[in-house]
Amino acid sequence: MIITDTHTHLYSEAFDEDRNEMMQRAIKNGVQRFFVPAIDSTYTERMFQLEKDYPNEVFLMSGLHPTHVKENYKEEIAHVETLLAERKFYAVGEIGIDLYWDKTFLKQQQEAFQYQIQLAKKYKLPIVIHCRDAFDEVFEVLEKEKSESLFGIFHCFTGTKEHAEKAIGYNMKLGIGGVVTFKNGKIDKFLHEIPLKHIVLETDAPYLAPTPYRGKRNESSYVMNVLEKVASIYEKSTAEIAEITTKNSKAIFGV
Repeated sequence: MIITDTHTHLYSEAFDEDRNEMMQRAIKNGVQRFFVPAIDSTYTERMFQLEKDYPNEVFLMSGLHPTHVKENYKEEIAHVETLLAERKFYAVGEIGIDLYWDKTFLKQQQEAFQYQIQLAKKYKLPIVIHCRDAFDEVFEVLEKEKSESLFGIFHCFTGTKEHAEKAIGYNMKLGIGGVVTFKNGKIDKFLHEIPLKHIVLETDAPYLAPTPYRGKRNESSYVMNVLEKVASIYEKSTAEIAEITTKNSKAIFGV
């Protein structure tokens, strides 16, 4: 059984004390593929080191996270652009709009999101979207950039069934993580109505740990808890869900 964690911040400082042990726990649980989103330029070297340490398991993305879009965002975007021109990445992400923490840089977030979508198209890469309290704003940008060359993952999907169908309409898979295990997560109520071909699994480690670890540090081995919940929702075996969602991740990332 090969399990894919399509979204995990393995380079995070949260793992500095026990990164190798954490990775071994995940690998032992069958997690063999780890897709690692970027945040900003301050993490680039850590990401490269991670790839060097786990060359067969780790696949990197490049991008500027919306909560890190500040006054210097054009410099950060230039860094992303340089990296994409220099070497292989598997997606542009995570990118998008986040209005939960701060609305000050909404215009800049929108500009950064759209420009990075254009970069993804240039390099024929998927995008990985971060959306928090911003479905309308994210969909507005996706509508402008809608085309066959626009595809990717709506990471940490927490919207309604209507949001899900709209995201799928833009060639997005839904990244299902710890929220699906929460009592108040809501997406478990309609997920069975979404065909499995649109679903991938993720942790967003070290954030959003699934039940029963909610509130604690998340790690990639906990994708098993997400897998088990998704299997129960779709009334299929964990092996089937692992196979289908890994196949879906290969369709997106090309590996």
